[in-house]
Amino acid sequence: MDKPSTSKPPVSRAVESAFTKVWGDEHVVALIALKVETSEADSVASEVAKFTEVEDVFLVTGDTDIFLKVRFPHYEELKDFVLHRLPSVRGIRETKTLLVVTAYKEGGESHPP
Repeated sequence: MDKPSTSKPPVSRAVESAFTKVWGDEHVVALIALKVETSEADSVASEVAKFTEVEDVFLVTGDTDIFLKVRFPHYEELKDFVLHRLPSVRGIRETKTLLVVTAYKEGGESHPP
C-alpha cells in the first residue's frame, strides 16, 4: 500500500469492513514490503526492528528493499501500524502490505491446513 494521502482513503470502507469481519477477532499476520531511500536502508531496518509487533526484518534484493513480518492481535492494530506508526520512520518511500491467509509452515513448524 502506498503512503496514505489526505485526499483519498487508502482502503475503501467496503474492503475495510470485509477485513474486519474476517480478521476482526483473530490475530493477523502480514508481510510488509518497504521501498526505502538506499542511503537510509540500514537506519530504516534498525528503526522498524524496534516495533514489538515486528517479528522479522530482512534486507533483500529486487524491487523491494526490506521485508517485515508483523503480528497483531486484531486487524485494527495492523491498520493503525500501517497508516500511522510505520510512516513515522524516516526514509520509507513506499509500502505494500500482504495479509497472510494461511501459514503452512511458520517458525520452522508445519501447520496442517
